[in-house]
Amino acid sequence: MSVIDQQPSPAGLVARAKGILLSPAAEWDKIDGEPATIKGLYVGYVCILAAVPVLAALIGQQIFGVGMFGVSIHPPLIQGIVLAIVTYALSLVSVFILALVIDALASSFDGQKNRLQAFKVAAYTGTAGWVAGVLNLFPPLAIIAALGGLYGLYLLYLGLPKLMKVPQEKAVGYTVVTIIVAVVLFLVVGAIGGAVAGMTAMATGGLAQNSRLSGSVNVGGAKVDLGKLQAASEQMQAAAQAAQDGSGKTVQAVPGETLKVLLPEGVAGYARDSVETAAGGVAGLQGSSAKAVYAKGDDRFTLDITDLGGAAGLAGMASALSVQSSKETATGYEKVGQVNGRMTTEEYDRAAKTGKYGVLVGGRFMVQADGSASIDDLRNAVNAVDAGRLEALAKSSG
Repeated sequence: MSVIDQQPSPAGLVARAKGILLSPAAEWDKIDGEPATIKGLYVGYVCILAAVPVLAALIGQQIFGVGMFGVSIHPPLIQGIVLAIVTYALSLVSVFILALVIDALASSFDGQKNRLQAFKVAAYTGTAGWVAGVLNLFPPLAIIAALGGLYGLYLLYLGLPKLMKVPQEKAVGYTVVTIIVAVVLFLVVGAIGGAVAGMTAMATGGLAQNSRLSGSVNVGGAKVDLGKLQAASEQMQAAAQAAQDGSGKTVQAVPGETLKVLLPEGVAGYARDSVETAAGGVAGLQGSSAKAVYAKGDDRFTLDITDLGGAAGLAGMASALSVQSSKETATGYEKVGQVNGRMTTEEYDRAAKTGKYGVLVGGRFMVQADGSASIDDLRNAVNAVDAGRLEALAKSSG
């Protein structure tokens, strides 16, 4: 049995990922001789690691938004969850398809066709990209995650000839052809994911009704709290183990109706106009949200509470990084920092008189006010939500 089959636990997964990243040549030697099953590799390795970049991106988009051309867009929670589910499913399918390609090409380069060995190559080659995907927590750093995935090409080059028994003189050609197919596969998967995102945006009313637009967040530096980072990692390991085999305690999202109670009837002279709740899940982890619209004259803003549920470990990583940044623009400013030990984001455009203020509470709940109001009113709206109650909910349901 393989390392994964022998130890269906976070420890076995971490040991294999560490080996393939730090000493790939020696690890491929181990993998080559290991008996394994495609199911075992999927359940014990691929399904868990493939969820890391998806969940990180989902959380990063909810906290920081998606920036492009100086604009940051915060996708609606349900739209983000749907896209995450589709992306996750496509990534699992992509591994299997890549394995079929590797197996089919083997004989063309004087190698030995072997479906299981081909699947090992496809599964373990993805390790670098999946692990680097944790950087998707901060969308501005997502490019680094993508570059980290390039290390997978080196892993592929080392693993292909060894596991598929291709002569060394033909290894480069085999690798290049496989990479070309993999790139095409990646583009197809991206196109499908983009199409689904577009359809989801239309189904949920598109940007005009549900998305929130604001200036971009530029993360200029990070101070890592290793204690918090370790605790968050352990929390995610426990969640992954529970999702894998049903053991341990799974984290259930706080119902949207419970969160709705925490939204005030009015704040800073603004009256509550409407309230809505939402819930969903991806990779066995749940999330929920409640939001309300507040109005005073022509000014309006949205106050929402998002529960990251079982993915709170990744949110904890975001908090552990203790990002501190500040940017002044011609008409406003952007800040990321810490207030009373909680990560905060703040943006304001004085010309447009629009802004955003958000706080991560209990390493799990994102409370954010966004709209046309003074920054003081937005800050007061967030502070009107009982943070102590949220922290108690995080402890009782974690």
